[in-house]
Formats: sequence, structure tokens, C-alpha cells
Amino acid sequence: MLSLGIDVSKATLHLALLLPSEKLRHKTVANSPAGFQALAAWLSRHALQPVHACLEATGAYGDAIALWLYDAGHRVSVVNPAIIHAYAHAQLLRAKADAVDAAVIARYCAKEVPPAWTPPPVELRQLQALIRRIDALHGMRIQESNRLSVTTDAVIRTSIEQLLATLDAQLADLKRRIADHFDQHPDLRAQRDLLVTIPGIGETTAAILIAELFHKSYAKARQAAAFAGATPRICESGQWRGRASLSRCGPSLIRKALYFPAIAALRHNPTIRAVQTRLAAKGKPKMVIIGAAMRHLIHIAFGVLKTQRAYDANVARA
Repeated sequence: MLSLGIDVSKATLHLALLLPSEKLRHKTVANSPAGFQALAAWLSRHALQPVHACLEATGAYGDAIALWLYDAGHRVSVVNPAIIHAYAHAQLLRAKADAVDAAVIARYCAKEVPPAWTPPPVELRQLQALIRRIDALHGMRIQESNRLSVTTDAVIRTSIEQLLATLDAQLADLKRRIADHFDQHPDLRAQRDLLVTIPGIGETTAAILIAELFHKSYAKARQAAAFAGATPRICESGQWRGRASLSRCGPSLIRKALYFPAIAALRHNPTIRAVQTRLAAKGKPKMVIIGAAMRHLIHIAFGVLKTQRAYDANVARA
């Protein structure tokens, strides 16, 4: 199976097809339905079978092409950009250009054969879109609120206040749509109802965990925590011991969503309080304890969803 590297940007897709001769064929198409058709025609001239297409996880810009390739019968892999970045460094590459990046992705795909990507069901993709839109609007609201706090001009203040009112209305509408979405999909609603039995996790956090974390299947809870970037990164070399921190390898939206629930769980969740007691006795600082609380919330959530049983403090021991 030939390897196809795709460097994704907002407007274009830079393609590199690795042939059996190790030569590369390059092409650039638009990141649009018309560009996808041009890609199909180009592949039909150079590949007589489905290809293994590999692209970086770049958020919304790469979603459409990944889904289109999957539906067209190709094998698709969506890879963490940090992996491609490290692979390029390992190859001692000095150039940074779209065509070069596509070639690096194609060679990585051929050598490492990353696992195939399967798109989430439609209802999960719709929930993801709603969750990510709310996150974007929250970011806009924070920016405008900060501007309002330092603006003295009456005209500008009025403009900002009107925009904030519009954002608030949009956020309220999106939250209603998310509630309706759960009502329309009993499987998603059942998962949410299980997650909210965990002290510290409310409906908003449960929705984010379902959409962004538990849309994947994990064999063990620590795999889910690793995907979320909530596992510790150890810094040691010889006699030197650095301060450990969260790896932050996964989607930041998950960690943002868990920060305040972790603080609430430290007060109200007996399992998480036990974690706090143990780490505080070892002299661990506050942020380390909060990071551990976030990680344990993921472990508990994994157990609740896997067993399909509500949270029980006697079962979910730290």
C-alpha cells in the first residue's frame, strides 16, 4: 500500500505520494470538496489501489479530508504533530516548507505504519462541533471582557457590551442545543448520567469528556489519562532530578475542562480527598495535587463508563 503524506492548511492540502521506487510525487490541491475530487483524480493516475494516507491532527482544517479519504476506502492515520516534528528532527532535516512537511509525513507513514483512524459516529461528531464552538466563543468572551475592563471610551464600551450580549445569547443557545442533543441520543445521555454521579463532574464537564476523551476506546484507564495529557512527565538525568509536570500531550480542552472539577473533587469527592491526603503528607505542592486529582477523575470516569455503574466511593478507591 502506497503512503500518502498530507500537510494540511486552511486553504490547501500539500500532498506527497511515496512510490515503490522511493520517489515522491507532489501535488497541491484546495482544501475543499473540489480539491478532494482533484486528489481522487491524481491518485487514480499514480496508485492502482487504496493508499495509506497520513496527516497531522490539526483540528477542524483536517477533519473533512480525513473523513473523505475514509469514506473513499483509503486507510487513514491522524498523527500527533509532535510525533512528526520529532521524526523530522531525527532525520536531521533543516528545511521547513509545506512540500517538505508532506514528504516527512509520507516517509513516516511508510516506515512506522501508524494505526488506522476511525471517525466517531455522526452524533459524536455533532457533539464535538457544539463543544468546540462553545469553547471558541468562551475564548472570545474572555478577550472582550478584558478589553471592557480597560476601556474608558463610551462608544467602545457600548460596542463591547453589545458584542458580549450577543456572545452570551449564542452561548445560551448552544448549551440548549447540547441538552437537546443528549435528549435525542439515549446512548450519549446514559453516558452523561453515569459521569455526573462522580462528585466534581457536572453536565458540562461530562459532555466534554464524552466528546473529546471517551469517543475513543481504551484498554486501560491510564491510556485515557495519557491521551488527555494528564500523566506526569518525569525529568531526570544522572544525579539531576527536575520537577515533574503534566505531559500536556493531548487536547488542551480536556485539561481546561477538568481543572475546576478537580478542585471541587478535592473538597467533595472522598476518593480524590484520599489522593490529596497521601500527596500532601509527602509534601507535594498544590498544583501537583490538582494534576493528580485531574488524572484520578479520568480513571474514575473510565471505570464508571466501562462497568456501566454509578460512582461508588467504596469501589473507586485511590
